[in-house]
Amino acid sequence: MADANSPRLPVLKTYKLYIAGALPRSESGRSDPILSPSGAVVGHSCKASRKDLRDAVNAARKALPGWSNATAYNRGQILYRLAEMLEGKRAEMAELLALNPARDAEPDREITAAIDRLVAFAGWTDKIAHILGSQNAVAGPYWNITVPEAVGVVGVVCGPRLPLLGLVSALAPVIACASTAVVISDAYAPVVSVFGEVCATSDVPAGVINLLTGSLDELVPVLAKHRDVDGAVALGAPAALITVLREGSADNLKRVVIRPEGVDLFDEEACASPAWLRDLVEYKTVWHPVGV
Repeated sequence: MADANSPRLPVLKTYKLYIAGALPRSESGRSDPILSPSGAVVGHSCKASRKDLRDAVNAARKALPGWSNATAYNRGQILYRLAEMLEGKRAEMAELLALNPARDAEPDREITAAIDRLVAFAGWTDKIAHILGSQNAVAGPYWNITVPEAVGVVGVVCGPRLPLLGLVSALAPVIACASTAVVISDAYAPVVSVFGEVCATSDVPAGVINLLTGSLDELVPVLAKHRDVDGAVALGAPAALITVLREGSADNLKRVVIRPEGVDLFDEEACASPAWLRDLVEYKTVWHPVGV
């Protein structure tokens, strides 16, 4: 029996991955300690492996038909629900962001911007077809229209800057455009993991969003060469890894979108504009005969 006067050891949290709607540890069993600014261990974060990445891609591929065929209005509702659930996690997120040794902004400001970013892209979902599609004038008795469609499974690479706002800014346009996402982040892992808890308790279908924390150096080359990933978005990734992503994707014709270096993620007009949607859709043109 423990001595009532002895100090109690705290149960430190292990921050999990988010794959296929669940919160597993890495299959490799690896984790990294999370240190407070004073150097104390305050938890552990799972370090994703290549097998975790493959599992995440499989989950995203399985979820793609249901997500891409959902109505735009329904996708908007789900993104808005994500914003609601993140609002409910505000206090926990603020505590975690305050512990981040590489903090780039005041926690409350970053959380507010991330919530507003989700709401902004929730509003875009049922307008994408109107702003990116068109009815085309053609010579002949045809009705010709161009409509945007989902790219498919999209890898999202996030650097260490602004772990919550950077993640949301890179991810929200992908799922707003009806694709599914596999996110790799080496940002402050507890923030990424708790956002996975937000996803798990919202209405996001399993597999639509998958979140992996770990080494970009280890995972980005695998993502780039994975033939079941249709596109990739990088925000804040090091230049050397962007080169790796582009070179690896060239072999399988994967679309690569690099968000502008040094973009001010707090600039709502710049970061929630249709320009962030335009590169994340495919275009299908339909010809239909008109007349008798």
